[in-house]
Amino acid sequence: MTLIKSISGIRGTIGGGVGDNLTPVDAVKFAAAYGSWVKQQRKKEHYRVVVGRDARISGEMIQELVMHTLVGMGIHVIDLGLSTTPTVEIAVALEQADGGIILTASHNPKQWNALKLLNNKGEFLNAVEGEKILKIAEEESFLFSEVDYLGKITKNDAYIDIHIDEILDLPLVNSEAIKKANFKVVVDAVNSTGGIAVPLLLDRLGVQTIKLFCTPNGNFPHNPEPLKEHLGEISALVVKEKADLGIVVDPDVDRLALVCEDGEMFGEEYTLVACADYVLSKTPGNTVSNLSSSRALRDISEKHGGKYQASAVGEVNVVQLMKDTSAIIGGEGNGGIIYPESHYGRDSLVGVALFLSLLAEKKMKTSALRATYPSYFMSKKKMELTPDLNVDALLDKIRNRYVSEEITTIDGVKIDFTTNWVHLRKSNTEPIIRIYTEAKTQDEADALAERIIKEIGELV
Repeated sequence: MTLIKSISGIRGTIGGGVGDNLTPVDAVKFAAAYGSWVKQQRKKEHYRVVVGRDARISGEMIQELVMHTLVGMGIHVIDLGLSTTPTVEIAVALEQADGGIILTASHNPKQWNALKLLNNKGEFLNAVEGEKILKIAEEESFLFSEVDYLGKITKNDAYIDIHIDEILDLPLVNSEAIKKANFKVVVDAVNSTGGIAVPLLLDRLGVQTIKLFCTPNGNFPHNPEPLKEHLGEISALVVKEKADLGIVVDPDVDRLALVCEDGEMFGEEYTLVACADYVLSKTPGNTVSNLSSSRALRDISEKHGGKYQASAVGEVNVVQLMKDTSAIIGGEGNGGIIYPESHYGRDSLVGVALFLSLLAEKKMKTSALRATYPSYFMSKKKMELTPDLNVDALLDKIRNRYVSEEITTIDGVKIDFTTNWVHLRKSNTEPIIRIYTEAKTQDEADALAERIIKEIGELV
């Protein structure tokens, strides 16, 4: 069983001992640390925090613990109940709240849960803010309110509808074209809150929807990470139903994967590529993704006359670079779309609306659209190391070996060759190096990864 404390929040498995797992005691402790941090940001009479959760079995328990801890600190809570990560992000901004907490372990299996923490803009905390909360939690320097100054909980179950309204009001969402296209779509929401939100959006867009695993009961019918090896059932159902495409979201609805009409995956890296292609064709500008994302986004950006830049891995890093470069769309290669015209957070619902707008205007099959983009293939491997090994020194040796190539060191070491690249990162939680490669063929990507792994082995 596991408990992982990091600058982005706390996540762990349910059950077990305090401090080793995400127990009720740990949930209360970290909620109290976050509440203390919120009150340190500015002195005011009333504080408000938005709280929502995905459909995990443990979600209601953890949410009640978190909300009543905040109440005990004199903080008013806006309870969204079953919601999505991007919906909570939007609610923080619209409510002008002091922060937000999403109870979700994203793509992790059902025994996991987590507290994802937001600032008063509805964006994830940066490293400095996260470190402060970890320190408060470690010191247990909490101050709770006296009885006359306790917070209150206000329920608001309208925000998924409000979120959808906001999406449909986006100038680039072509609702009319989507309705005319008469799309037929299969949705796999892994029995979480995407099963509420995605069909509601599609209904508003006039899309015929076939629901697969859309009951928000937290009983995930397959591994909830939206990867090809977990999506055999939707792929088969798309073909059987002669649907135009399949839509897959993770439990908290910030990652979007697509299935072509022939049952083949559109490719998780290409969700962002397609949405960027559409946005850039209407409003030229810059793009951002992280260092481990496909080179295809750079190609599409340059095709439209824009500039592409890569950030360190992590949504908060992508968002900051997007702000610094005035990027009009960005995200991560795992199917995360960040469209600032809506908000600075990964949002599958925005991604669905933009993708369907593109598909409707192009008037082509999903597989034909995918064939219009540059083809790259990725290999994602990891190499276990001994705990006492100096990983930074090892990465320096690799960098020096390839000093004549284009090198980026803002997050591990990325080596850009002419037709392929490799990105090496050390894990923050375990003694491993993550090795991501991309090339024009799968064999080439795999061979590059194996070559680098062999070179690392020679240097250890």
